[in-house]
Amino acid sequence: MLSEKDKVFMMYWEKERERHNSIPARIMAGLPMAILFCIPILLFITAIYLFLPEWYTKVSNSMPGAVTTIVIAVIICTVFYAYFRMQYKWENNEQLYRELKQKENRPDHITI
Repeated sequence: MLSEKDKVFMMYWEKERERHNSIPARIMAGLPMAILFCIPILLFITAIYLFLPEWYTKVSNSMPGAVTTIVIAVIICTVFYAYFRMQYKWENNEQLYRELKQKENRPDHITI
């Protein structure tokens, strides 16, 4: 027997599973959390570069274009994190949905 919470989840997931099944939809859905994950990195690098430029040049011994490379790498990490976070969430929801569907189709009593 399914609880009310399980029935509500099944109705929700039957409507939403196809909408979340494409790659662009997963990236767009996961982007807010991915941005929250990566923004502190960009802010830290920007703060060091703007407020302590002499320290940055002494420590890094790299070309000034390295900041651009770091920003591009963080953007790639953001997209990667957004997609795989939502992929993981989709698979968990799909697994739970299938388990509840099997539980719903199974008879309530078992005769031996």
